[in-house]
Amino acid sequence: MDRNHYRFRSLWSLPAPAGPVYDALERIEDYPRWWPQVREVARLDATGGLVRIRSVLPLDLVTTLRETRRDPLAGVLEVRLSGDLDGWARWTVTPTGPGGALARYDQEAGLRKRLLRRLAVPGRPLFHANHALMMRSGRRGLTAYLQAV
Repeated sequence: MDRNHYRFRSLWSLPAPAGPVYDALERIEDYPRWWPQVREVARLDATGGLVRIRSVLPLDLVTTLRETRRDPLAGVLEVRLSGDLDGWARWTVTPTGPGGALARYDQEAGLRKRLLRRLAVPGRPLFHANHALMMRSGRRGLTAYLQAV
């Protein structure tokens, strides 16, 4: 396996119905409002955007996202990633009962940023921890955002 290839899965149990969760996740330009590590989003067109992310590690990742699937009935949002990350990411939102939803995040990506590629082996545990902290912060931010709307 390529040492620069990563697979991530996160499950967010959210205290909001699936519809509003999906709607919030669909509006990527709003992510910086509720997800501190998503520093900047610039819409390129109706199906793409440029995203700058920075978590605990002092490194920015700049990635272009291109929508590959948008299916509100199935609760699926999927994008192709290119730039510092190359691969794909998918949200799948399902109801968990009245007033609750599960947002599942899956991602497969390779590192393309030169410094991260050089640190691939010694940095792998840090990259995983960095991603976990980012996702935990995103879940908290989205929960607060949904409760405020």
